[in-house]
Amino acid sequence: MFTKIKYIFFICSILCYYPLYSQEITSSDLYKTLKTNDSLLFEIGFNTCDIKQFENLLAEDFEFYHDQAGITPNKLSFVDGIRNGLCKLPYRPRRELLKGSLEVFHLYKNGVLYGAIQMGKHRFFANEKDTPEYFTSIAKFTHVWILENGEWKLLRGLSYDHQTKNEK
Repeated sequence: MFTKIKYIFFICSILCYYPLYSQEITSSDLYKTLKTNDSLLFEIGFNTCDIKQFENLLAEDFEFYHDQAGITPNKLSFVDGIRNGLCKLPYRPRRELLKGSLEVFHLYKNGVLYGAIQMGKHRFFANEKDTPEYFTSIAKFTHVWILENGEWKLLRGLSYDHQTKNEK
């Protein structure tokens, strides 16, 4: 009997301890910082072709994995792809973070915060001349952020599970 009580207490203590290492709450400084960085990358960088946002926020050894476009192995290639690809399309793409989908998980080493994982869903739209904006796809993303000299830098980006309106 005593062993069962100890076992139940042990399980309960683990379950109570687990939330301390789960998703960041939306009011935490880390969550707010990474949500702001997401906004800088996409609302300003992606949506308006402001290349400086990518140059400032991407780590030098950044890598990007896309389920349809493949691997972009470094920051230089990624920024060049934005500048000479995305920004030169015959339409203007727009990315929108799906409200309520953003999650942030901190990464510690020996009790010191060194990075974070950011996950969510985003939708993409196209704006063509003389036509109303239209939906093109929805996808999931995962970003690995790292602290470099006190600044948050995007180290790895994954964009996957793209679905068009025809696939829904």
